[in-house]
Amino acid sequence: MGDPREPPEGGPEGGSGNEDEYRSVVFDESFVRAARIQELSARERLGSGYGRATRPRLGLGGLGSVPRQAIALLLLIVVAFAAAVYFGISSPTRGGSRPAGSQLTVSLMALSPTSPVLPAADPANPFAGLPAGYGDGRAGLAVPAGAATAHYTKIEVARALDTVQSYLVVSALAPSTLIKGDTGAVRDFVTAGQLAQFDQSVAAPRDDRHHAATGWMVRFDPAHTVLATDTVKVAGSMRVDEADDGALQVTTDHTFVYALQAEGAAASAPVTVLSVRRELRFEFDRAELAASQLRLVDAAVQTGPAACDTPQTTYLQPLLATVGGTKPPAPPAVDPGSHSVPAWQLCGVLAGG
Repeated sequence: MGDPREPPEGGPEGGSGNEDEYRSVVFDESFVRAARIQELSARERLGSGYGRATRPRLGLGGLGSVPRQAIALLLLIVVAFAAAVYFGISSPTRGGSRPAGSQLTVSLMALSPTSPVLPAADPANPFAGLPAGYGDGRAGLAVPAGAATAHYTKIEVARALDTVQSYLVVSALAPSTLIKGDTGAVRDFVTAGQLAQFDQSVAAPRDDRHHAATGWMVRFDPAHTVLATDTVKVAGSMRVDEADDGALQVTTDHTFVYALQAEGAAASAPVTVLSVRRELRFEFDRAELAASQLRLVDAAVQTGPAACDTPQTTYLQPLLATVGGTKPPAPPAVDPGSHSVPAWQLCGVLAGG
């Protein structure tokens, strides 16, 4: 009986009938990877539609055995990562995005006179005693010419200044805001991230440094105060720079002077001249610039003549003059050892008062 390892017809002529003659050829892994063609699997041949048995191998060296889908995915990840790094480093607005928790911080200071509050000498010209440099309303805002900053163009800076100017007009010059209780025109300028804070400040003002309505706007209680004239005198300045986080920043410092009378008084009643200094800091990202909206970050407000112990959070409440002069109440004593009163509740002495 023949060797079961041999074919029934016997070994081929001239051959050894075994694999000894092929043992010198070694098909190791490196040889297979170096092949320029690759045999398709049975499933791939059936699905190819034209019976092709092989495909060319990609000339990627050590990656030649990696499926093309995996290589495409790898390249996609590399490109996405490179784009993220590039835009994260080079984008000029990387710090200018609106902070989710950005809040307005308000500092209010009443300025108490040391002598009785006297009415304007000439009710028809209540601002006669002001020093030079005050303009009428918008003209006194002294808006500078816009100049480009490191990351914002001249056009973007000019848009920011125009938005701030318009905000100052509606928040400190418009009679509808000053004495008629309108808040909608001011609200229209507030960026979306601060709307909730603004609405809370109007609906429930409180002296917690974040929710004083008078931090957002100048307003007087219409039940007690009216404007003797719609003219408001203004002096001050604006400054443009960039915040540490890359946002465009506009800082304003203006003194607004109002002529006021008691509500219901005759036209010849005493006129009180009230000064309100507002130092405000605004920030913008490009979305806010495009929408003509702003972030009011800080507001420092000084108002006088006013009584130290009169709340100023809902309305600014001046000491109104009478014919013989209104004597101011004595400022309350401050005990630095007592923590019952917040440390930020400040009062100053009105110069020349």
